This record gives sequence, structure tokens and C-alpha cells, in this order.
Amino acid sequence: MNGMDGYVSVVIPFYNDPYVGEAIESVLAQTYSPLEIIVVDDGSTRETDRLFPYEGLVRIVRQSNKGTAGALNAGFRAASGSYIAWLSSDDYFHPDKIRNQLRFMQEAGYAISHTAFWRMDEKGVVDKHPIILENASMLHFYRSLLVSNTVNGCTVMMTKAFYLRMGGFNELLPYTHDYDMWLRIVLAGFPIGYLKEPLTDYRIHPAMGTVKHREAIAQEIHSVQASYESRLRNLLKALER
Repeated sequence: MNGMDGYVSVVIPFYNDPYVGEAIESVLAQTYSPLEIIVVDDGSTRETDRLFPYEGLVRIVRQSNKGTAGALNAGFRAASGSYIAWLSSDDYFHPDKIRNQLRFMQEAGYAISHTAFWRMDEKGVVDKHPIILENASMLHFYRSLLVSNTVNGCTVMMTKAFYLRMGGFNELLPYTHDYDMWLRIVLAGFPIGYLKEPLTDYRIHPAMGTVKHREAIAQEIHSVQASYESRLRNLLKALER
């Protein structure tokens, strides 16, 4: 799987995060190559010294603060790989993450996929049971998107060509740019592959955006759902027939 068709870029959006070194180390420990690591420093005002040990090992893209969607877009646009994976700076890839997910996508012909994952706390202690979508049928998955974002962005890999085709993440949505993207993909008629293997540790901690901005996120989720609900329900009706 080596060569340009299997060249993978991993994009890590970074803003004032003390865990970024752990995220980078998890990508450096991957059993797959060739890999490119792109850290997008989204206007950080602290913790930037944690990047110093990795200069020369990773590409660092620096920009004024634009939020996660803007950082992702900058990293995805800069990516040299034909495939791109997203890793938040406070999360962690398992060593076989890229290899197993890329094989899954290439064998099934998916342009985008997501996987099961583990939850861990701020100290890195992982839960006993992974988060797995037990019923991952297309119909069940589409129904789930009506009520919540069931795709963990840090488990996602897609081809760069597909990212460009979908027009990138909506930078007007500070919190739900990923949910918005998955809904656009589904409504455009593209399948999102699901690998039940948990390959990412998703960190839950007090400083994370989903904890700090819970109320604003809930309002934005409601707005995104209202924008797409009628079209998604029509799609579900067509599939149910």
C-alpha cells in the first residue's frame, strides 16, 4: 500500500493544548508508512514550546486564530497525502490506526470512513468498554444523524479528492462543522464507511470545547439539524421503501 496512492497526511489542529505532544507521539508510533504529520497552530498563546521537540519531524502551519474548522481546512489544504486523517491535539491514535483503517477503505472502496473508539480521562485512563455503533446499517446510521452526531471526527479518514469535492468544513460553524460535513456527505449520496475496531482514544477533560461551550454547542446543533432535517427525512423515506 506504499506509494502516493497510500500516502497519508494526519492533520492535528492545535490551540493552547498541553496534550499535543502525546497526540504527535501517537502518530510517530504508527505501524504504517508513508505518513505526513501536519500540526496547525491556530494562533496559540501558550503551550507552543511543546512543538519544539518535533520540528523537522512534523510540518507546522501557523495562522491567526480561526477556530477548529479553519485549522482543519488549512491542514487539509496543505496535505500532500492522497488520504487525510484528523486527530485532535488532546486525543491519541493506536499504533495500527492508519494501517487498519486505510486497508478497510481501500478494500471496500470508501472515500471516507470512521471507526469505533475508546474514551479516556484527563490522566489517560481508558474506559473498560469502547464506543461501538452496534447497528451500523446505512438506514440506522442515517436515522441516528437526525438526533446527534454519531461520527467522532478524530476517527475519520477521507481522501483529499473527496474533501475538496465536498468543499471543506464550514468555518461559520464554530462547534458543529464536522456534523454539518457528515450531513452534507450523506445528503449528497456518498456512503460513510464504518470500521467497528476501536483505534482512537478520545479524551474527556474539563478544558475541552464540548465541556466549556456546552450551551452554545447545543444551540448550534439544533440550528444545523433544522437546516437538514426535512431533506434527511425524505432520504430516509426513500430508503425505507
